[in-house]
Amino acid sequence: MNWRWLWRASIWARRPPSERRVKLVVGLIVVCIAIALIEYYIGWPDWAKMERTPRLPRY
Repeated sequence: MNWRWLWRASIWARRPPSERRVKLVVGLIVVCIAIALIEYYIGWPDWAKMERTPRLPRY
């Protein structure tokens, strides 16, 4: 482990983040997991998919 990470961890132990920030981070993680699960099990609708353009031939 890098010394910088240990220093940051000691600062976090002395002054932990606010409850609001913790809720924000947990909420963002939940949204990301929900999107990943929807994509994996259900898939995206046709209107949300990107259309692939054909590749140009290389000479």
